[in-house]
Amino acid sequence: QVQLVESGGGLVQAGGSLRLSCAASGFTFDDYAIGWFRQAPGKEREFVAGSSWSGSKTYYADSVKGRFTISRENAKNTVYLQMNSLKSEDTAVYYCAAEAGSSWYPAVQMNYDYWGQGTQVTVSS
Repeated sequence: QVQLVESGGGLVQAGGSLRLSCAASGFTFDDYAIGWFRQAPGKEREFVAGSSWSGSKTYYADSVKGRFTISRENAKNTVYLQMNSLKSEDTAVYYCAAEAGSSWYPAVQMNYDYWGQGTQVTVSS
């Protein structure tokens, strides 16, 4: 059974940090690129960050560049999203997703094969 399980969300003050984790099971994790997305209330889900299968290529939305870092430990079937200098506009449900395509477009949601259930991040100002 394929699963992606996010954890690490919570309530944090503006300027603070959180580290999200995405634990995968049921598929060959290191064959998949991983993306993090988020959806704020009343807004469409948007791309946040992505990592190639090896972790050698990473991509970020302009809104989080320099503040968020994506990394992965294939031996643990886990991807992380380190979020620093959090702002109120970072408040959203954060999702991880996995894509096995040979041509990976990090921000294209429809190409992702598997999705997690999401974890809530709330940043208070």
